[in-house]
Amino acid sequence: MKRGSRIGIVAILLLAGIVIGSWLSGVFKTKSLVLRGAVLTNDPDPRQQLPVADARIAIRLSSAVPPSDLSRLFSLENTGPAPLAEAKSDNRGYFTLTLPRDIRRGRSVTFEVTHSAYQSLAVNDHVGDQLYVLRMEVLRRGMAPQPAGPPVTIGNVLVRYSVKSVTPASVGSAARTFEVVNTGNVPCNGRNPCSPDGKWKASIGSISLDAGPGNMFHNARASCIAGPCSFTRIDDRELYVGGPKISVSARNWSDTAVFLVEAEVVHPMISDVVRESHPYVLGRALNFTVPASAEGITLQAELNGETIVFPLGPALILDWADCTAQMDAQRNQAYRCELKPGYRFGRSS
Repeated sequence: MKRGSRIGIVAILLLAGIVIGSWLSGVFKTKSLVLRGAVLTNDPDPRQQLPVADARIAIRLSSAVPPSDLSRLFSLENTGPAPLAEAKSDNRGYFTLTLPRDIRRGRSVTFEVTHSAYQSLAVNDHVGDQLYVLRMEVLRRGMAPQPAGPPVTIGNVLVRYSVKSVTPASVGSAARTFEVVNTGNVPCNGRNPCSPDGKWKASIGSISLDAGPGNMFHNARASCIAGPCSFTRIDDRELYVGGPKISVSARNWSDTAVFLVEAEVVHPMISDVVRESHPYVLGRALNFTVPASAEGITLQAELNGETIVFPLGPALILDWADCTAQMDAQRNQAYRCELKPGYRFGRSS
């Protein structure tokens, strides 16, 4: 074999090795894909497409046979391959599924969604960069036990909660003077402190005030009241902050000047303020939000015309509704309460 041919073969082999190595490196460094979606009730009216909480979502390769309602009823579980991933929806219906690393975009998969109050759902789709919205059918009324007697009407629902409110109560005022002693027309010669232009020798004086136990300063201010005030500069940045203590300093590059510091002294009074809001009703669910500082949340409602107050404690237990709560990034709480069987909302809700 000629020497040139051998060199060509070696070059091809090296190039192939580089390509294969790069491919293998990409495979081993590939991150797992994360699918995101939401489970909703199936309804032609978007306002009635409510989130389904606590739905179980499993994803399988489309070749796997999803379990049927009949097999689940008689505890005949599917013996096929295990799900690629499983998740449970939160009270917004949101879920995430983290796939194995070897499952890439384009693979055909089946979403299996189950919930005790909804018909089981199987949706064929493919792995991709998209949001998956899965809509479930509510179980027919004949499939769920219904309470005897006419439904109880819920009306005029009102949300009540309290928040801490801080009201400043005036307890007096403060006023203090201080002098900054200096001699004018003395060259600075680079010896700090100096005038802002560095030409004249300056002096700096300061004063601090304490509002007293439990008190705060409000509207603090400082001014030059005597002496060559045109050749002074006040550093009052700390005054704007306020608080239990304040400090101020002044620079003087002429003869002695006098400064005045004034502030209002207040005592913060903390009290509970009751807030009210009307929840928004969609279908058989009411929705409302409260701020992060809300305490003592209650629902006032009319049951068959009788007004009753229902405390909504940490367990979120109501006789007539199942409630869930979700906290956002600002720690505000979003609540959703869905009526239990045997109850309905009146027109006034």
